[in-house]
Amino acid sequence: MWLTWREAMERALYGEDGFYLRERPSGHFRTSVSATPAFAEAVLALLVEVDAELGGPPALDLVDIGAGEGLLASHVLDAADPKLRERLRITAVELSPRPDGLPDPIAWRPTIPPSITGLAIANEWLDNIPLDVAEQTPDGPRLVMVDTRTGEERLDGPLCPADRDWLDRWWPLGAVGARAEVGRPRDAAWASVLARLVRGRALAIDYAHPVDNRPACGTLTGYRDGAVVPPIPDGTCDITAHVALDACAAAGERAGGISTALSTQRDALRALGVTAGRPPLDLARQDPRGYLRALARASEEAELIDPNGLGGFGWLVQSR
Repeated sequence: MWLTWREAMERALYGEDGFYLRERPSGHFRTSVSATPAFAEAVLALLVEVDAELGGPPALDLVDIGAGEGLLASHVLDAADPKLRERLRITAVELSPRPDGLPDPIAWRPTIPPSITGLAIANEWLDNIPLDVAEQTPDGPRLVMVDTRTGEERLDGPLCPADRDWLDRWWPLGAVGARAEVGRPRDAAWASVLARLVRGRALAIDYAHPVDNRPACGTLTGYRDGAVVPPIPDGTCDITAHVALDACAAAGERAGGISTALSTQRDALRALGVTAGRPPLDLARQDPRGYLRALARASEEAELIDPNGLGGFGWLVQSR
């Protein structure tokens, strides 16, 4: 069946028996959340900052968008002190069924709450928002179609005016054969988060690239069982594409976001105390077991801030 990439991704990931309705992400790829509890502790530190900025509201929201198996929400709940936990209202947003054993205080729903006071976090959510692919031809950008059974591609007609405008602003195509992933649906998805944020911050974390350094051939990638595979939209694998976070930031500002900050995960986590510092050698003599625990923690933190790995992810923070 020939479809646009946006239609094919929607069907493969979220349609009847789609990948994300059938599979648990932890079986297919590693994320910051699954790598170490240190990530959730950093998110909690950020949440505490937001709480202080808001003056300690009676109910403080943490909304985890694209929650997967609810691991981030569970870890933050476990790490929060009792007084904060009394005011904490945690919502996990995910299309798949509620996981067994998820703590009762965590709400599970398929859509973003209508109002958020606190912190909304979208960790590797935008890269799974379906989008179209365009390829430059002598006659201008053309829409790319894909065979959902084989992954074979062919060119179709020109883009709609809104998508062509988006390309002109955010991903100008050069030579014939250059490709772009049209991020307008991601912009709309992120704007919908800002529109629901009454007070607080919204944070998007994802594979990203800037307008002055877009990849010439695009970034469509498949993942299955922990390995990179061809992005065939037949429902058997995850399909992702890097995010134009700068375009999302502009959409968030149009939706009311302010204080926009774009950085890397490495810089953001280091500011929150994740430094991967090795424990002092004296600790090895005084408390060998404690030294080994601290050494293991430093190794976990190093993975989170590795600039060639998870530390290279983009962080977009906007406030209202």
